[in-house]
Amino acid sequence: MQFSELGISPETLKAIEEMGYEKPTPIQASAIPTVLEGRDVIGSAQTGTGKTAAFALPIISKLEKHDPSRIRALILEPTRELAAQVEEAVVKFAKHTDLKVAVIYGGVGYGKQREDLKAGVDILVATPGRLLDLHRQRDLHFKQLEYAVLDEADRMLDMGFLPDVRSILEKTPRERQTSLFSATIPPAIETLIQWAMRDPETVEIGRRHSAAETVKHVILPVAHSQKDDLLLALLDRVHYESVIIFCRTKVGADMIARLLKRNKHSVAALHSDRSQKDRDEALKGFRGGKYEVLVATDIASRGLDIMDVTHVINYDVPENSEDYVHRIGRTGRAQSNGDAFTIMVAEDAIHVHSIERFIDQKIPRENVEGFDYKYTALFDHDKKGAPSPHERKFKQTRVAGGYHFSASGGKGRKRRRRR
Repeated sequence: MQFSELGISPETLKAIEEMGYEKPTPIQASAIPTVLEGRDVIGSAQTGTGKTAAFALPIISKLEKHDPSRIRALILEPTRELAAQVEEAVVKFAKHTDLKVAVIYGGVGYGKQREDLKAGVDILVATPGRLLDLHRQRDLHFKQLEYAVLDEADRMLDMGFLPDVRSILEKTPRERQTSLFSATIPPAIETLIQWAMRDPETVEIGRRHSAAETVKHVILPVAHSQKDDLLLALLDRVHYESVIIFCRTKVGADMIARLLKRNKHSVAALHSDRSQKDRDEALKGFRGGKYEVLVATDIASRGLDIMDVTHVINYDVPENSEDYVHRIGRTGRAQSNGDAFTIMVAEDAIHVHSIERFIDQKIPRENVEGFDYKYTALFDHDKKGAPSPHERKFKQTRVAGGYHFSASGGKGRKRRRRR
């Protein structure tokens, strides 16, 4: 199927052709005609499958011309980074129309956002908190809204935004067309769907709990005292072009970023305690190749469009199994291959076993070639309590300094990212 077969407007089709899009992804091929028909849509698909275009292209096609008197489409996002990213994409999709697009989010001043709203906006991308602030201050209203999009709905649930989302939707016309896109549909989202949507069409691509098929992922068991050393050894032995390292806490992310800087890695940190200016600079630098390593909390695990990430490293095992799927989905995007490594210490065992149950597969345990391991009970028993053949091999060779581990070409440092 070609984009030209989906019914989108000639202006929108011209824009996506100039952007190099050739064929729609499965979620786009299924959702775009449904939105064009006027149906409410629930889109569930793995991260990196093109959900932004799936809701933006049909809305742009239906709006057609600029109307300065009202906001006609509202796209809600859970984070500032996602809001900025989606606004940038919508502007590109609408470049051959006269539609006006704006973005509002917290952490920055109100001045420019108020100016954009006063000038007239057709499509508004926003985070819930700042949107409600501006509504309470009478800078905007939703009385004539035609289209509402709830993007990354499960992330908004995790961040506690669902009451704000409900409050916003209560201020919009009941006859609006609503689209909801989410990697997972937990029960609280099901409740929101029943309240907010009218006979929605569900478009589900792939299993909700599945890890991306293009990602090879392994567990790296190690003694707790050697986590930092193993991370450095892994980066020295793996060919990578760009890597995201996930930490559980903001303090931990800063500590790992400092460790890597001391060891001559080009690195940036991304978490919610950093200023918006610093967060924007970190993302821009990572996307552009200035930084080859991004150390982040789960703020970077969902939705952010960061292409060409060759590797993901979980320095800390996520406590939530769904977060594991989102994290490793940062690599292996757009049908390219990727590698994901998870460093596991003894206290992580319960979370690793939960992840394996969630994705319904056993993740292989491996060790980094040439790394001088200290003993840990993780090498003695698998989750059933019996030594595995792999672990028996390790016990036989541990004194010699570990056994072979190869990933993405094996031993070697890194090469510059291709642009």
